[in-house]
Amino acid sequence: MVIRKYGERPGWSRILKRRYTFVEINSEQFTGGASLLHLVETAKPLWVSYDAKKICIVDHGYMWLQHFPLDENFTVTTMFDQNGKVVQWYIDICYKHGLDDQGPWWDDLFLDIIVLPSGDYFLVDEEELEEALHSGLINQEKYELAKNVAQKIMDELEENNMNLLRLSVYHKNELTALLK
Repeated sequence: MVIRKYGERPGWSRILKRRYTFVEINSEQFTGGASLLHLVETAKPLWVSYDAKKICIVDHGYMWLQHFPLDENFTVTTMFDQNGKVVQWYIDICYKHGLDDQGPWWDDLFLDIIVLPSGDYFLVDEEELEEALHSGLINQEKYELAKNVAQKIMDELEENNMNLLRLSVYHKNELTALLK
């Protein structure tokens, strides 16, 4: 059983005031859904560390743009600071994603890839994927899917061929006007 997550991050108490929108995009560069979550006011900042780098990913005025590419087993969340600068891309490997009356969702397969603006990237939560397999939360097929999708994405990152990352600023600017 995979865990279903939603783009608007309902119930996340760290977000005190939010604005949100979701659109379907069908263009030459991207087909799928895109949501923008504006963290207007937060309870406190959230800092993460990768190697020696410490990065703030949640604070007042931050925006999270999430892409749900059609027929792919991942989503990409671009995290922007209050000045519109990308602080990181967070790639969630998923079994599938879709849309229901609560908005866009993805069925998380535990494995994630974090990409920094420097081009450095990190495969994370491998132990969660292993634990999910051994505890029966996921089967061998979903385990292998997660590993294969992650490897494909890392290959694209190595070749500087992950075009979706280049669209984030453009799509954030487009969706900002639609925030509610």
